Amino acid sequence: MTMKSIRYVYWKDGDVWLGYLEEYPDYLTQGDTRDELQENLKDIFKEIAEGHIPGVRRVAELQLA
Repeated sequence: MTMKSIRYVYWKDGDVWLGYLEEYPDYLTQGDTRDELQENLKDIFKEIAEGHIPGVRRVAELQLA
């Protein structure tokens, strides 16, 4: 089984870790530790992938001449 990976943005604010999936910046989550943040991000990805979150906005790259 091949492991899939997805990029995420994270930072620490006081005692909490905040972050979001790079492709889905509208879905910010947090954790008391970075590991907990990663687990919460995995849960969000699963919810999006299974279609449980309607109206998902995504980030894409536009090629300019």
